[in-house]
Amino acid sequence: MSEQAKKPIKITETILRDAHQSLIATRMPTDLMLPIIEKMDKVGYHSVECWGGATFDASLRFLKEDPWDRLRKLRDGFKNTQLQMLFRGQNILGYRPYADDVVEYFVQKSISNGIDIIRIFDCLNDLRNLQATVDATNKFKAQEGRGHAQIALSYTLGDAYTLDYWANMAKKIEEMGADSICIKDMAGLLVPYKATELVTAMKSQTKLPIQLHTHYTSGVASMTYLKAVEAGVDVIDTAMSPFAMGTSQPATEVMVETFKGTEYDTGFDQNLLAEIADYFRPFRDECLANGLLNPKVMGVDIKTLLYQVPGGMLSNMVSQLKEQNAEDKYYDVLKEIPEVRKDLGEPPLVTPSSQIVGTQAVFNVLMGERYKMATKETKAVLRGEYGQTVKPMNKEVIDKVIPGEKRITCRYADLLENEMSKLESEMAEWKQQDEDVLSYALFPQVATDFFKYRQAQQDKVDMTQADTKNGAYPV
Repeated sequence: MSEQAKKPIKITETILRDAHQSLIATRMPTDLMLPIIEKMDKVGYHSVECWGGATFDASLRFLKEDPWDRLRKLRDGFKNTQLQMLFRGQNILGYRPYADDVVEYFVQKSISNGIDIIRIFDCLNDLRNLQATVDATNKFKAQEGRGHAQIALSYTLGDAYTLDYWANMAKKIEEMGADSICIKDMAGLLVPYKATELVTAMKSQTKLPIQLHTHYTSGVASMTYLKAVEAGVDVIDTAMSPFAMGTSQPATEVMVETFKGTEYDTGFDQNLLAEIADYFRPFRDECLANGLLNPKVMGVDIKTLLYQVPGGMLSNMVSQLKEQNAEDKYYDVLKEIPEVRKDLGEPPLVTPSSQIVGTQAVFNVLMGERYKMATKETKAVLRGEYGQTVKPMNKEVIDKVIPGEKRITCRYADLLENEMSKLESEMAEWKQQDEDVLSYALFPQVATDFFKYRQAQQDKVDMTQADTKNGAYPV
């Protein structure tokens, strides 16, 4: 085969972020990652996704680790591989929209601590909510020569989401100044032949590289990758086999083998990949044994295609119904979800819109009357605080839930005052590094608890003896 014809598919490895987020609630500790970095660094990955998403919250809340410290250690170990993070646009990694000065500072600190590629998404695909992050990345790149802004479109189905919609979005993303595009298929809804159409349509409108991210939830993901690669997609996201499949990504080794000897051959060494897989396997067994890895998330759930509900959203809904002793209402709620989604302007179902739609559907069914009770998040969506939806929202629902209230049509962050100096002063007593103020900005309570714990560790306080309730620590 002539050298010309070769176009090796690039691979982003997700085992250090999305794979364990999807399968074991983001509980992989930093200490488990560090010993294998040297081998992972030799594979030749396009990038390793290892930060952002839920890793930040889980590190502080459950693992009692500083996420910034994790990033620096990973950067230290990966000498030849780009590091990648997931970033929720104006919400950063938290659950509310932040002022632009916080977004800019977070981007700056992420890149200077070691991130190369920032994958940015918005739960409504409202590009206005992504511009500040792209601008901040480009500003840093102009100054320091590092940083790549990738905009991810949350893939979803519905009347509004035509091939023209996706192709036009691709064009707009290029105009915004992003470096690449990701099709983010969080619920595994993209089926193989539709992937061919989608990649072809987007490629016709943009010169930017296109990356595809999906989950195995509905069982079609590796076939979808095959068709997408043949259609010219540039990068695919995969996970090392011990944490692949189920609600995670297709297995890295399988995709490498699939394209072996073709023009898309990655050139990766299967023996090296096998050593990396061997390293993670005992941890997988341990997670199965202690219940952290539930075999339920390992199977195929074709319901995702029927109801377009991501796996995490389904389990959330089941536990809400369980708490109310209303598990018999499961199918009623499943039927109500698409109705609520329509009322709210047909948003993609991804964090946090999936939780908002799901919880509202549960309320509508349990109350026996639709929107008799609306959550504060539903009200915020109807007010326009989350941004603009692809379709108009249901006027009757607006009038019932927020009668007479003023709705927001501008970018919500335009209404927010700068907040860095206020945040700095609120947490000054705990600050040991610049980055601490950002941890506090995202998770004020969780970060403060972590700072207290960190202080106690430094002062060698026995936490089992500490009276945390009253904030008294024996020294």
